[in-house]
Amino acid sequence: MAAIPPICDFGWKPEEATLGASLKATDGETYSIRDLAGPNGLVVAFICNHCPYVKAVIERIVSDAKVLEEMGVGFVAVNSNDASTYPDDSFENMKVFAGMNAFPFPYLHDEDQSVARAWDAVCTPDFFGFNSEMELQYRGRLDASRKQAGPADLRRDLVEAMKQVAETGKGPEEQVASMGCSIKWKDAA
Repeated sequence: MAAIPPICDFGWKPEEATLGASLKATDGETYSIRDLAGPNGLVVAFICNHCPYVKAVIERIVSDAKVLEEMGVGFVAVNSNDASTYPDDSFENMKVFAGMNAFPFPYLHDEDQSVARAWDAVCTPDFFGFNSEMELQYRGRLDASRKQAGPADLRRDLVEAMKQVAETGKGPEEQVASMGCSIKWKDAA
């Protein structure tokens, strides 16, 4: 069954601890999410390697990340899934997935799931779009694709929303929630 995150909580700011935490990336570096923001904002996409919703649109995610970079909006992907129960989402498989899809952005491993929990991430993909002040302005879908990529002429919801954010600092009032596989949480100890 598909999971659907809530619509945007305009102005929400992530805790500094999650923004500044160093997360290991598939390129061998470590990054803090804050450092990946562009001058006009940042998109943080919770994705994983095995989800059919992500696989259906990964080429569009890569393409749209490049478009957003041209607008001065940074892009980063985060995998928070429990790899012990979903081995396809292991860090080694993250490297393979990033390489196969030629990610132009860092792909971070949230191994302890602290970022996903603090941000109330719900599914893969789950997009968080911030303005230059790191205030949430978009929490919606990439486009109308679901488990299969839609036609090439679909409205690019994420790109259009982040273009508005880059130009005005504010996201669109009307947003359509993303849909995808639920985050695979570790058992609470």
